[in-house]
Amino acid sequence: MPLTLDNKLYTVSQLNRESKRVLNEHFFSVRVEGEISNLSTPSSGHIYFSLKDTAAQIRCAMFKTQLRRLKFKPANGLQVIATAQVTLYEPRGDYQLVVENLEETGDGALRMAFEALKHQLSKEGLFDASRKKPLPALPHRIGIITSPSGAAIRDILTVLKRRFPAIPVVLYPVSVQGDNAKHDIVRALNLANTLDQCDVLILGRGGGSLEDLQAFNEEIVARAIAASAIPVIAGVGHEIDVTIADFVADLRAPTPSAAAEHAVPDQREWQSRFIALETKLSQHLGRQLTQKAQTLAWLDKRLKQQHPGQKLAANAQRLDELELRLTRATRRKLLQCCSTLDTQSAKLHNQSPERIINSLALQQHYLQQRLNNAWQRKFEHLHQQLNQAGQTLHAVSPLATLNRGYALVTDTETGAVIRSTRQIEKDAVVLTRLANGRFTSRVETITEE
Repeated sequence: MPLTLDNKLYTVSQLNRESKRVLNEHFFSVRVEGEISNLSTPSSGHIYFSLKDTAAQIRCAMFKTQLRRLKFKPANGLQVIATAQVTLYEPRGDYQLVVENLEETGDGALRMAFEALKHQLSKEGLFDASRKKPLPALPHRIGIITSPSGAAIRDILTVLKRRFPAIPVVLYPVSVQGDNAKHDIVRALNLANTLDQCDVLILGRGGGSLEDLQAFNEEIVARAIAASAIPVIAGVGHEIDVTIADFVADLRAPTPSAAAEHAVPDQREWQSRFIALETKLSQHLGRQLTQKAQTLAWLDKRLKQQHPGQKLAANAQRLDELELRLTRATRRKLLQCCSTLDTQSAKLHNQSPERIINSLALQQHYLQQRLNNAWQRKFEHLHQQLNQAGQTLHAVSPLATLNRGYALVTDTETGAVIRSTRQIEKDAVVLTRLANGRFTSRVETITEE
C-alpha cells in the first residue's frame, strides 16, 4: 500500500503520543526472547535493561510489582523470554518494552532447576557428611562409569596406570550427554552394586556447558549415587563445574583425573613406606636377636655353674631305695588281700542261695505244666460251646431258609422287609435276595390272596 503524505503538522509530543498509541494497539502483548544486558537497578525497585540477540537490541523496563513475582534474580548474560507490551517512552521518544513477566531459558532454566533440586536433596540429608562412605585405602578393583570414547576415560586410565597399575579396572560404559544419559548412569550404578566387583566407583566426564552436564544434575542419578553401597567419587567437568552428583557423591573431585588420583594411592609412596617398614623391622629383629643371644649366654653360664648332674645322681639312689620299699609293701598287701578273699569265699559258699533257687525252679516248672493243662481243657470246652451255638444260629438263620428256595424281599428306599402286599404299590422298586445273590425288580401287578 503506497504511503500518503499527511499534511497535518505534529508537535514532537503529539507524534510520540500517536506513535505510542499505534504501538500499544498493534503490540499489546508479545513474547520476545533474548539475552539480558545493561541491567540497571535504581533505588525505586524497578529494573531497566536491554534484550539483545546477535543482530539487535531493545530497551526494556520492568516495574517492582511484576518483579516481585519472579522466582529468579535477573542478571546480565541470562537468556530469557519476556512477556511485554511494546510501547514508547514519550519524554525521550524511546521505543521500549514494558515487561510483565520473565522466564529463564537455556542455562537459566537449567540453573533454576539445579538450585531447586539442590535445595530439596539438601533438606533430605543426601549431602550430609555423616552418610559419606570412606574410600578404601588400597582398593582391589576400581569401577569407572563414563563414556568409553571420551577424553575422561583416557585421563582416568593414564592416572591409574601411573599411580598404581597393579589394580584392575572395570569399565561400565554409558552415554554422558543427551536424554538417555541419566538412565544409562543409573543402570551402570545398579549393575556395579549388583555384581559387587569393585571397592570404589569413579563417575566422570569432561567439561561442558550446564546443558552438557545435565545428566549429572538429574534427581534419579543423585538418588542412585546415594543408594550405592560402593563408595562413589564424582569427577565431572572442570574445576569450576559443580553438579548435583558432586554433592551426593562420597567424594567430589574437581576433574576426572583428580578423581583417579583420589581412588588409588601412589605406588611410589607405598614402596617408600614398605622400604621404611622393612628397614625398621630388620633393625628391630636385629636388636631382638642380639638381646636373646645375650640372655642365652647368661643362662648357659648359670647352668654350667649349677650343673644338675650330682643332684640327679643323689635323686637316682633315693629313687632306687623307694622302689624296693614299694615292692616289699606291695607284696605284703597282696598276700593279705588273698587271705581275706579266701575267707570271704568260704563264707559265701556256705550261705549260697543256689539250693533255694533250684527248688523254686522245680516248683515253677510244675506250676507251668498245671497252667498249660488247665488252659487246654478250658479252650476245648469253649470251642465245643462255639460249635453248638453256630449250629443253633444256622438253624434259625434266614440264609438257611433261602437255601431251601425261599426269597427275602425288601424296599429299596427304606430297607424294610416286605411281608404283605399292602406294604408296596404298583411301579415300586423292590430288592429280592436269594441264597446266591440278589436282584431288583419293578412291581407291575399286585394280587391279594
